[in-house]
Amino acid sequence: GSTLRQQSSEPASSPPPQSKSVMTAIETYVADYADPDQAKTVTDLLNGYALDKFGNSGPLDDDVRSRLCVELGRIPGAFSVVATIGGEPVGLVNCFQGFSTFKCKPLINVHDVFVEAEHRRKGVTQAMMCRVSEVATSRGCCKLTLEVLSNNPNAMASYTKFGFKSYELDPKLGVAQFWEKTL
Repeated sequence: GSTLRQQSSEPASSPPPQSKSVMTAIETYVADYADPDQAKTVTDLLNGYALDKFGNSGPLDDDVRSRLCVELGRIPGAFSVVATIGGEPVGLVNCFQGFSTFKCKPLINVHDVFVEAEHRRKGVTQAMMCRVSEVATSRGCCKLTLEVLSNNPNAMASYTKFGFKSYELDPKLGVAQFWEKTL
């Protein structure tokens, strides 16, 4: 079996269920945007996501790469979780704190989820989501939210395994959809 060791000032929790085929420990930490090495890791991993077909299908602009962690550090409640295997960064989750008006409590929106292709289906996303859940619980949040592309069944299966489901207030009214308007 494998072990999952989490390093951070955030609270730790029990490791997620892992496949017996995973032989290397997955470690997670909440990135410090002010640390140049950690900021580079966040930016490099996000660029990996941007290059992925389920991301942006193209690299981040140089301006975005140069300012990303400075700007993230200015957003109250923003945090990024990085996963490593053997000390090498392999996954990233970017999160933003929001507010549930119906519960009158904070929530965490999982905005970006990325795992390097060669490390997918090894429990990396589950480990990062455990860390996100710990941070959310420590902040008194009532739930986690995320968006997922309907043609990404692997991501949907991973999120479902972690306990996510489509959002609906009343089944007769349908499932909530995520829309955008570019400004």
